[in-house]
Parts: sequence; structure tokens; C-alpha cells
Amino acid sequence: MTDPHDDASRPADLPALQRRLADFAAARNWQPYHTPKNLVAALGVEAAELQEIFQWLTPEESIRVMDDPDTAHRVTDEVADVLAYLLQFCEVLGVDPLAALARKIDRNEHRFPLPGPERSDAPPRA
Repeated sequence: MTDPHDDASRPADLPALQRRLADFAAARNWQPYHTPKNLVAALGVEAAELQEIFQWLTPEESIRVMDDPDTAHRVTDEVADVLAYLLQFCEVLGVDPLAALARKIDRNEHRFPLPGPERSDAPPRA
């Protein structure tokens, strides 16, 4: 029998994760607080907490950030927090995040065609 508390047994697709987040919030009566304004503010805070980990690292140190188990744990926790708030935000507004990303990539492929013989090394803004 599968243990319901075993993370490996839980589905990892986005709709299932969004349902788990919604169920978690509903069980605690947090829905009144999960407005788009509050969720996007929380998303910004969590993104800043992720950014804080890298704030004073050199580029070389930032590449190796996952080598330290304590820092790696902090990074993965903050990534999870950012993703959780983003998925909740999308759920509240009815945005399909994967479809939105696919459309954005399509637009960027048209806006930024493959470079020709004259190439700029500066990355374009997305």
C-alpha cells in the first residue's frame, strides 16, 4: 500500500500540485487571503528570498551554490516557495502557466530570430 505522506507517491504534474496547494489552503481557511494581489506580493517576497542567497556571491560561487548541502537546501526551499505562489496565483486567475510559457517562447522566437553573420553577444530582454 502506498503511504499518502510519501512524496515519491504523489503526482508531480502541475494540475495535481495546484490541487494540493488549493486543498492545503482550503483546509486552513486561507482562501480569503489568496487574492491575486496578496499572492503576487508573496511571490515577490519569495523571489527576493531566493535572490538573497546569491546576493554577494561571485559568478563562480553562484555556479557552485548547490555544492554546499545547507545552501542547496535553502535554494530548493525558496524555489518551491516561488513555484507554489506562482501556481496559486495562476489558479486564482485561471492562467495555464505551461500554455502561457509556450506562447511566450513562440513570441520570443519571432521577436528574436536566430542570429545571422552579424551577432551580438548581449542577451536580449525577454
